[in-house]
Amino acid sequence: MTEDIIVVYISLPQDEVNRISQGLMENRMAACINIVPRIESYYWWNDKIERDVEALLMIKTTKDKFDSLKDWVIENHPYELPEIIAVPLAAGHSDYINWIKKETEG
Repeated sequence: MTEDIIVVYISLPQDEVNRISQGLMENRMAACINIVPRIESYYWWNDKIERDVEALLMIKTTKDKFDSLKDWVIENHPYELPEIIAVPLAAGHSDYINWIKKETEG
């Protein structure tokens, strides 16, 4: 039952959270998006260590939606190389799993 469900993580500038979340929801690529409003990210970019304050989206969706979600985010995200990471759901409340499937069908 949960093998079709994934959680996608996307980091982004805090001022882009509403625009990206709204677009994903309007296009039915997500059933639910949780926003962690402030994370600190350290990463390598252009041969140096960078540090940014960002937000993190935790997106509940299905495997079938991942490619369209990924393509939409790449097209609309302000970063040259956005973080788009999906992890499978190991277990979950069956009614919630069914709700995710229903809400991403439309």
